[in-house]
Amino acid sequence: MAEYRRQSGTPTSIAHLAGEVGGRARGDAVVESVTADSRAVRPGDLFAALPGAHVHGARFAAAAAERGAGAVMTDSEGVALVEGLGIPLLVVDSPASALGRAAAAILGEPASQLDAYAITGTNGKTTTAYMLDSILAALGRRSGLIGTVEIRLADAVVPARLTTPMPDELQSYLAFHARAGGTDVVMEASSHALAQRRTDPVRFSVAGFANLTQDHLDFHSSMEEYYRAKASLFTPERCRHAVVNVDGRWGRRLLAEAAGRLPGTVAALAVEGPCGDLPDGVVGWTVTRTAGPDFTLESADGRRFATSTSLPGRFNVANAALASAMALTAGYAPDDLARALPDGVSPVVPGRMETISDRPRVVVDFAHNTGALVEAMRALRPSTAGRLIVLTGSAGQRDAGKRPAMGEAVATHADLVYITDDDPHDEDPAAIRREVIAGALGHGTPVVEIANRAEAIARCIREAENGDTILLAGRGHETVQEVAGVPVELDDRAEARRALRTRAVEEMRA
Repeated sequence: MAEYRRQSGTPTSIAHLAGEVGGRARGDAVVESVTADSRAVRPGDLFAALPGAHVHGARFAAAAAERGAGAVMTDSEGVALVEGLGIPLLVVDSPASALGRAAAAILGEPASQLDAYAITGTNGKTTTAYMLDSILAALGRRSGLIGTVEIRLADAVVPARLTTPMPDELQSYLAFHARAGGTDVVMEASSHALAQRRTDPVRFSVAGFANLTQDHLDFHSSMEEYYRAKASLFTPERCRHAVVNVDGRWGRRLLAEAAGRLPGTVAALAVEGPCGDLPDGVVGWTVTRTAGPDFTLESADGRRFATSTSLPGRFNVANAALASAMALTAGYAPDDLARALPDGVSPVVPGRMETISDRPRVVVDFAHNTGALVEAMRALRPSTAGRLIVLTGSAGQRDAGKRPAMGEAVATHADLVYITDDDPHDEDPAAIRREVIAGALGHGTPVVEIANRAEAIARCIREAENGDTILLAGRGHETVQEVAGVPVELDDRAEARRALRTRAVEEMRA
């Protein structure tokens, strides 16, 4: 397996970079790599000193210079902080916006050597990305994956720190993949990343929109601002073609906006009903479902692709349909997809409706907002012989407004609810649990509060009947819980397996 290393590019003068990013060079230096992390600076690097939420990155310029930085890219505020270092400067109005462009210029515009795909939406980004990656691999492409769970490029696997990497890291990943013979890359594009311009200057071949429901309002001031961040992906500077799920009002609005401004194909995807009236030139794809996991994508111009997904739930049909429609919009024929996917669109997605056991059935899912919780419960209910038991919580220092709604959702759709801790961060975990429980009360559903998540998982598995389904929701693939600044190892899947082993031993002794 290949080992990922941060990539270097062609030695480039900061005077040349000034022209590429719209800045002004002060002094002369030649650089061949760029980083915004002073701890990662190598001799000759361009250190990007960005303004931060609490401290300006220019305060770390001295440390970067000690490590051998050849120049510093910063704004006028940062210039005042680096005076006296005697280091060449590249001065720009917005270092955050210039960072990706500078990295791309040094590394030879790696995104132009790849077919790049981006998926955005509140729920389903990860699963859809894995699905599209598996479709491209089945078609014989050498695809890479950048997302919440992991980064897989040219046979190298890199742990993911962010859903969408920082701009300098992203460009280095793309260069590594292209240089190793990669042909395609599939990315999750978070609203945070789009608002912070982390994907710039990548222009995606096809962008896909899954849905929009309340989340991340700790970062975005309103649903309108949240929408605008997502919609910014569907502009000529960021994508050529687009597929938009129009089952919800935000998708219908986005389709109307994108149809008039993108240079390539704009496609509407309808899973829950007909596409309805479409703007001129828009391609409509409608999903029809047959028995079980099978579904068919049909377009108004007569194209048809019949396939299936083994991942449970209507929302996974929507995810598989979006991934398929993105491949079709990229130019692959339905017959090509049918030949490449005889077993349908069914990749293993860590922590996404991942089944750990069958008796009782234990499922781990990343659902951490109201919409995702409801969809997960609806997916599991029809195949649950006994009770549907849900264990969930809510993260601290995140969108607090969704907590009562999450509590109400699980109390409405489940037979038994366990409220526990998620990632409290620096917030009082007891206060978080109270807000979730407040929404769960008054629905007649038993609610059990257990602060320690490992203990909560052990108890709900110990007390379940064989016919029950247990949904462990909120953390999915995550393996570290953040509590008051202290990282605690906690993997829902590992805890579930440990509890199941204990249960099996106790049953043998009984």
